[in-house]
Amino acid sequence: MQFELTASMMCANYGHLEQEVKSLEEAGIDSFHIDIMDGRYVPNFAMSLNDMRYIASATAKPLDVHLMIEHPNNRIGIFLEHLRKGDTVYIHPEAEYHPSTTLQAIINAGMIPGIAINPGTSVETVMEMLRIVKKVLVMSVNPGNAGQMYLPYVGKKITKLLSLKDDMDFELYWDGACSADKIIEYAPKGVKGFVLGTTLLFGKDKPYGETLADIRALKF
Repeated sequence: MQFELTASMMCANYGHLEQEVKSLEEAGIDSFHIDIMDGRYVPNFAMSLNDMRYIASATAKPLDVHLMIEHPNNRIGIFLEHLRKGDTVYIHPEAEYHPSTTLQAIINAGMIPGIAINPGTSVETVMEMLRIVKKVLVMSVNPGNAGQMYLPYVGKKITKLLSLKDDMDFELYWDGACSADKIIEYAPKGVKGFVLGTTLLFGKDKPYGETLADIRALKF
């Protein structure tokens, strides 16, 4: 079964970032997930513009940039100028007065537009944007920190989004507390990709290549 795996780079070893990027690339990761946090939209600071710019320069793999910032339209240009056509940019609809304006800027720059949906955000409140975006990132934990517990009520939201994705032409991605059992359950249902953090990928006592091979060999 084909599904995408993306590395949550906020969980990487920043003492050896160049080697982390190279090792993940050689291991066969599909893309690099970049979490940008401003300490306002979420109660944490994470990766910076310079981190994103470095990773973009260090790999030919696609980047998935997840903007957890207030009013992304005010700053979207400084991120887009350092990305490549085909990279993905996710915004949170609640963080912007007119999210469709920000999404259009992403489209105009040749990037893939996406929205990230928090556990407490209902599908109904983002219904119109589902016709604009190409990717929907479903947060199975509250955004802002790695290593959180899965919120089980998110499963019903994923089921609802899966029923809409073909008609509205978007793909669904999972972010947060991504364990092997979640991939086994949701990949066959139509979730296209999974963001891997400390639950499955980082901080393990084995090479990334072995870990990713084990994930791709999961039995469905």
